[in-house]
Amino acid sequence: MPRIKELSEHYTRPDWVRRINAMGDSVGGAERLIPLDADQLIRTAVDSTGGLQDFGSFDGDWEKRFRSLVTEIEATGSLNAVGRLMTRQEMLRGLRTRLLLTQNRNEIPAIAEERIETPLVITGPPRSGTSILFELLALDPNARGPLGWEVLHPVPFGGASETARLAMSECEQEFWSDVQPEFAAIHELRSDLPVECVTLTLPGFSGGHWGMIANIPGWEADYLATMDYHRALLQTLQYGAPPRNWVLKTPLYLVFIDLLFATYPDAWVIHTHRDPLKTEPSSLSTLATVRWERSDEVELPEAGGAGLGDMMILLANRRAAGELPDRIVDSHFSELMADPAAAVEELYGQMNRTFLGEHADAIRSYIGEKPKGKFGRHKYSPEEWGFDPAELRERMLPYTDYYGVALED
Repeated sequence: MPRIKELSEHYTRPDWVRRINAMGDSVGGAERLIPLDADQLIRTAVDSTGGLQDFGSFDGDWEKRFRSLVTEIEATGSLNAVGRLMTRQEMLRGLRTRLLLTQNRNEIPAIAEERIETPLVITGPPRSGTSILFELLALDPNARGPLGWEVLHPVPFGGASETARLAMSECEQEFWSDVQPEFAAIHELRSDLPVECVTLTLPGFSGGHWGMIANIPGWEADYLATMDYHRALLQTLQYGAPPRNWVLKTPLYLVFIDLLFATYPDAWVIHTHRDPLKTEPSSLSTLATVRWERSDEVELPEAGGAGLGDMMILLANRRAAGELPDRIVDSHFSELMADPAAAVEELYGQMNRTFLGEHADAIRSYIGEKPKGKFGRHKYSPEEWGFDPAELRERMLPYTDYYGVALED
């Protein structure tokens, strides 16, 4: 089982991060320097919003989930000082967002009546083109992606301007690459870019964000609550705005695609595909880097395992059997990289959606300004993450054969 400490040549720390982590060591443990206490965090969130008390019940028992999350992170997360600081901030911001969101919905009951119509939902394994496709679809004049700053601060406290909210959201976006510069080559986070649904649903204390940032095997995500919070936030963001379809994205929708369609029955799902020899080890490399940002003791029990591979095979079998809605279209990495505008036009044709000339122009301009390898290369190999290439290819044949996935060198 690969351990990050055995691969430390790939994960050197900036001096300022190493020194802050040493502050935790100097006082007998980072938990003494930066405590994570559920009661204290809740009190602080209430006080910071001028005494708001209602955290909302639109997604079930949030407090039970929150308390169990704090307990498990303390038990198994092994967070260093920087990791505890990042996690404490996210928890506090999530609690504040719930308070402000609930107040806003109570003051304007019509928000709860907003319909989320025909969202375009991107899902697929990491490194299969999900991120770039997400950004390209968000350029559609008739669509919108949830931007980082508006997701993190959907209801500005004290009338904070967009500029102020952009600045405040940097600590949950750009800061990741400050802590670990290699992360930028894996995934670009910016406050003005659309963000994945794992970020959108963070304040639900129920979704994929928390299991991604720390090894917490005793804590289980509640995806029903995740989607309830998801809908509530989108309703808030779109209230009073011109009608446009949402563009959404996360690999996790592969895991609960039935719930996705139950929440948004008219959604179009765009399933991205790439050679598993690229996507499976890359998924683990990404997960390791994310956890290394916050811990010096990262182990990956997932290494060499099924990952999302078994789920993709299951979905292929279900689609072949006609068990899933006929609202899933496929995007192949090789085609998207060869001609992004043409690939998006092909997808729109399959979804009976108008592809505008100005959208095509925006795609070409965007690609021209964002060349591949802008932040360097994400380096990884199958063997490094516990895979035998031949065995992995053999295991994934039901997936690659069904979809006709191009195999890469």
